[in-house]
Amino acid sequence: MSLERNMLPKNKRILINLGENIHLARLRRKLSAEQLAERAGISRLTILRIEKGSPVVSIGNYMQALFVLGLEKDLEQVGSSDPLGRKLQDANLKTGVRAPKLKN
Repeated sequence: MSLERNMLPKNKRILINLGENIHLARLRRKLSAEQLAERAGISRLTILRIEKGSPVVSIGNYMQALFVLGLEKDLEQVGSSDPLGRKLQDANLKTGVRAPKLKN
């Protein structure tokens, strides 16, 4: 089975939204798909697939497009706010040995 068919609908929607955001960023910068492709060092067809949110395009190609658009820092934010992970980490913290009580 292909990756596209195995992907959960929610994850497909996230990729589609990412593609739409990249498309809009390209248009705001008044770049053609050809210009973006040339600057990113990838094919125009790959840019079109990225803008459609294709799951078969490598994350490296998404990264190249984001870099050309000046949006590469957005990927650095992935996982930076991880409330569930932090709660799980805190739940597994072991408390140290308590100091002995002082006798009065």
